[in-house]
Amino acid sequence: MELRIPSVEQLRTIYDRDLKEAFPTAELKPLRNIEKSWAEGWYKPYCLFDGDNIVGEAFLWLGHPGWALLDYLCVSSIRRNGGVGASILEKLREREADTVIFGESEAPEDAPDPEMARRRLGFYARCGLRTAGYDTEMFGVHYKTLYLAGGPVDDAALMKEHRFVYENTFSADKYHKYVRIPFDPKAAPGPKVPWQQ
Repeated sequence: MELRIPSVEQLRTIYDRDLKEAFPTAELKPLRNIEKSWAEGWYKPYCLFDGDNIVGEAFLWLGHPGWALLDYLCVSSIRRNGGVGASILEKLREREADTVIFGESEAPEDAPDPEMARRRLGFYARCGLRTAGYDTEMFGVHYKTLYLAGGPVDDAALMKEHRFVYENTFSADKYHKYVRIPFDPKAAPGPKVPWQQ
């Protein structure tokens, strides 16, 4: 299997086939936003090919050189629970060896399905992702912050780059209203609204 960038047509196919099926509408960026960010050089949609078939995806939202947010990790429904997700992350680490890849996974204590959130965090830990020392909140959802790197990364540096990705995309008003990096457990939860870019 090979991890590579798809064509625009392949991206559109897997967006409809895989991402719409795997992610709640509130968490899924519109396809036009992904295509625009990709065209502007801020996005890299990797797909795992098994021959001519795409069996999974890992989309990176690019920040400063050497830093990227793992925006979506998805395995085609017919290939789940067979090690494809772990294979994607392993190949991503090889392909982006000089990049700290960070991301968010729902915090079990505030998730609608705490057991699923715990299983997801366990999967990422088995794949070598580390848990950062701060959580985040996006559009009213509390997340643990994870990262994939060759060694430990300083929380302050990671937080700075984490903020940059969102600050570079959202208006200042939207960023301050819907993005909390770091998450403050003592603050009232932010408004739960669908993804807005």
